[in-house]
Amino acid sequence: MLPTRGLKLTKETEELLRRLKLKAKVTPNVVSRLAFFKSVESGYRYHDPSIKLDGSLVLDKVTWLGDLTLVIDCTLKMLYPSLDSKELEKAWATHVQHGVKTLRSAKSLVDIV
Repeated sequence: MLPTRGLKLTKETEELLRRLKLKAKVTPNVVSRLAFFKSVESGYRYHDPSIKLDGSLVLDKVTWLGDLTLVIDCTLKMLYPSLDSKELEKAWATHVQHGVKTLRSAKSLVDIV
């Protein structure tokens, strides 16, 4: 399971989330949830444990994941059963990063969904 406190993303991902917030008027935590599932559905899999979660936006698990907390935790455990919570955080962050990159041209919520 993901740690309950202090989930972070990369600076690059945070910047993409900020841009989407300005263009599409959707908060970063909501876009990150959609991006996570978009990434998982695309077949992308986490493979780079050297990723640095160097972003400045630090939120707790409930804020990032909302009502989808259990679903996201279970999805991560299903995909990566041998990873510990810190590695699962990196896996989650890379899925969000991968998914956000596919959404970067969105101009509204309709484009995101």
